[in-house]
Amino acid sequence: MKYRVQLQGRVNDCRALTYRQDIKAHLICCVFLDFSSCSIVKGKDPNFEGPGDDEHSFVHNSFLGVQSHEPSGKDLADNKLMMSSQLSNEDQDLSKAQSAKRKKKVVKRWREEWADTYKWAYVDVKDGTPRILCSVCREYGRKHRRNPYGNEGSRNMQMSALEEHNNSLLHKEALRLQQASKEKLIIDKPIFVKALMSKTAGSIVEAALRRDPHEAEFIQSVQEVVHSLERVISKNSNSVNTMERLLEPEHTVIFRVPWIDDRGETHVNRGYRVHFNQALGPCRGGLRFHPLMNLSIAKFLSFEQTFKNALSPYRLGGSSGGSDFDPKGKSDNEIMRFCQSFMNELYRYLGPDKDLPSEEMGVGTREMGYLYGQYRRLTGHSQGSFTGPRVNWPGSSLRTEATGYGLVFFAQLMLADMNKELKGLRCAVSGSGKISMHVLEKLIAYGALPITVSDSKGYLVDEDGFDFMKISFLRDIKAQNRSLRDYSKTYARSKYYDESKPWNETCDVAFPCASQNEIDQSDAINLVNSGCRILVEGSNMPCTPEAVDVLRKANVLVAPSMAAGVGGVVAGELELKECNLNWSPEDFESKLQEAMKQTYQRALKSAADFGYQKESPESLVHGAAISAFLTIASSMADQGCV
Repeated sequence: MKYRVQLQGRVNDCRALTYRQDIKAHLICCVFLDFSSCSIVKGKDPNFEGPGDDEHSFVHNSFLGVQSHEPSGKDLADNKLMMSSQLSNEDQDLSKAQSAKRKKKVVKRWREEWADTYKWAYVDVKDGTPRILCSVCREYGRKHRRNPYGNEGSRNMQMSALEEHNNSLLHKEALRLQQASKEKLIIDKPIFVKALMSKTAGSIVEAALRRDPHEAEFIQSVQEVVHSLERVISKNSNSVNTMERLLEPEHTVIFRVPWIDDRGETHVNRGYRVHFNQALGPCRGGLRFHPLMNLSIAKFLSFEQTFKNALSPYRLGGSSGGSDFDPKGKSDNEIMRFCQSFMNELYRYLGPDKDLPSEEMGVGTREMGYLYGQYRRLTGHSQGSFTGPRVNWPGSSLRTEATGYGLVFFAQLMLADMNKELKGLRCAVSGSGKISMHVLEKLIAYGALPITVSDSKGYLVDEDGFDFMKISFLRDIKAQNRSLRDYSKTYARSKYYDESKPWNETCDVAFPCASQNEIDQSDAINLVNSGCRILVEGSNMPCTPEAVDVLRKANVLVAPSMAAGVGGVVAGELELKECNLNWSPEDFESKLQEAMKQTYQRALKSAADFGYQKESPESLVHGAAISAFLTIASSMADQGCV
């Protein structure tokens, strides 16, 4: 006689038997149970809280001393118990063998197909059992099971499980932590050491390498400057001691920045401020908010700013800093809370006679307003207004445009010495921030043809060139945090390239305005092959050492950022010192052009004094570094051992 029984008694272990497939176990257990407490039902007990579909370890646990067997894929989907009291031992063994074979084939198939379809999953052996694990959380179980409705299920059911998984709090938190770890991961990259002509100059770089072996960006900037100063060092032995002192910052401040997001969760970032040298006067320098910000970048930016300020018409020291905070995707309130917490620590080191920050990558009108408001609140006075773009603040009328305009003025001076002009030249520009947009504006005003801009995901090229209307459209796209790809939907002659840089486009002049080391060796080769003959550095140290060598051998004339970027320094000081005067755009541009001309001439004169020809591709690079160093060294010598 055959019958179907599901045990549903008051004993919890009895309920658990509905998930067992071992007939012997059921028969033995039923001997000791009161069948009056059992009922003949169909289906499984809805009150039972069993393991997830991927919890295969459940079937390996012993129950009442009886060894159990793994369930088949088909039986798990049905969850039905079939028992026959008249099955022979041979039939049972045959049934088990077929079940195991069928289970092995089915499970293997759906594991492989599913893991291949959904890349967030992978199959691995954990605790001796094959599992399907989440590639983000590295976990399995209810929150990560493939399909809450059964083992196989339809594709729609599988997609529902995928959405359930991706929306789970566990997965979201693991994804956030994984992304944060990627952004903050420090990769030990080899430092490219240039071969220097002078052993004395080489010893300076070696000493810096021994002191700071992991600060790749800072060591790179030191090498570039020391390479330019080789002839100065060979003529004056005292320059070695001066350079060694100059390479050690006067103050390095590192602090934590705790802040609370809109959900009430607490976060901690790291803040930096480096005062490199104040021999010429109080420090000025930018603040950068970027997830990759670290001490090496802060020191390199401060070192570059020291030389840039020394080239300006004003007596200023150099500084820089920022945080590994990422303002992208944050609300105004979150950014305000971060800026206030950042300033709670930094204000002790700021003041009109100490250090005043300015805008840099990730810091604009909004951030500078929040920072200055907290500074004024903590200090109780309004002295020392921060330099930077502002709304309804007293100051120069073209402060935000100064750096970008200055780059174009500097390029025009270089072309004028070559009996050429910008009109009609194709210009490749990288970046799409404040500097890049104002470079485009002034290039159009001079009659040039700017054809590219870029962001972190790729670059946009418009063969017809940008005009003022198109620039306005680009600004709207950036203000709405949209991709530059949306531009190509409106203008058919444009195209957006993912994961690419604009340096393979045919151009006469290049303006890298994105970030450091954006031009590597292959990019430099592409620039040379595309016809570029002048490169004006809008960002600090945009070329890797290998790229610099390629450009030098190809006789590409380079305008260094420490000279071409002086416009921002000039505008900032005009804003602070003569803020009561309302400059007209024409007057301000006139003053800016004069300052850029003085800087250009100083760099050429210093290069000529040490034997660099005007036609040399590195004359401006070497001349700018020499002029700035001699200015700083003179003040340091006058002030004694400082």
